[in-house]
Amino acid sequence: MTTAVHSDDYPPFQLNRPRFDQSTFLGRYRHFLDVIDPRTLFTTKERLEECVKLLDNYKEGTLPEGTTDKQLWEAQKIKQAIIHPDTGKKIFMPFRMSGYVPFGTPTVVGLLLPNQTLGTTVFWQWLNQSHNACVNYSNRNATKETPTSRFMMGYVCAVSSACSIAVGLNVLINRSSALGPSTQMVIKRFIPFPAVALANICNVTLMRFNELWEGIEVMDENENVIGTSKVAAKSALIETAMTRVVLPAPILLLPPVIMTFIENKTKLIKKFPRVHFPLQVVVCTASFAFALPLAISLFPQMAEMKVSKLEPEIQAATKGDVVLYNKGL
Repeated sequence: MTTAVHSDDYPPFQLNRPRFDQSTFLGRYRHFLDVIDPRTLFTTKERLEECVKLLDNYKEGTLPEGTTDKQLWEAQKIKQAIIHPDTGKKIFMPFRMSGYVPFGTPTVVGLLLPNQTLGTTVFWQWLNQSHNACVNYSNRNATKETPTSRFMMGYVCAVSSACSIAVGLNVLINRSSALGPSTQMVIKRFIPFPAVALANICNVTLMRFNELWEGIEVMDENENVIGTSKVAAKSALIETAMTRVVLPAPILLLPPVIMTFIENKTKLIKKFPRVHFPLQVVVCTASFAFALPLAISLFPQMAEMKVSKLEPEIQAATKGDVVLYNKGL
């Protein structure tokens, strides 16, 4: 069996294992920086095939002479960024985690535009939650097939809840006689956060409800499937929903604070009014890129659960103390 050439900068390669320690937040953060690396979006079909073949060679013990750990880790990074771990199919580019920031930033900018009308509020919330729904579905645990009818039902409910929450908060503030026009305008800049946070919980729950209904596959420490668990599915969904609450906080709270400071405390916008929109785009993109790896690093993607907490049939099917399952992203 041919082994990889070791490097001081990279640990010995392990197939389907993270390069960084997933028991620490820093390790998960460094791992997810790889997962969301937008450079993988530009991977060619030929390069992806090379990576898949190299990993297959490793698995079969037929690595080309001189292959390094660095090459193997890079190949695995590219494959995991593009191909779903359960279905083995390519994820559509805008719905990959590596595409979340570049394809999601326009909707974030739209959500934070000043002087929103009822129509623009509904439009941007619809666009944002549509993108979120597709990302949630594309990065779900897919060990059980989801019927298209359930996907569509979840999508309609998720988008409806987002628009209802956002419009309701706007109407509430407009009818508040205690708030002056300038105060209302400032507060409206912060409305997208509670609206999106609550809607995100609805979105991820509804888009992945089939996991609760059918359960997800759990594996022993040797990655052998030992059964299907609804308890593990509930844990996976709760953890994912928590990341979706944390995710929009920096994205939707930092830009209003920064832009309000620039508008009121500096002369930049008054002197160069045309830079207002490009500056907001830069601030939103930076906030999104900062928030995404932090949020999804809260929990490891391959989660563990004690066997004693699972269904009796799962406990009877394994002698181990813990099981593993793909939480999804």
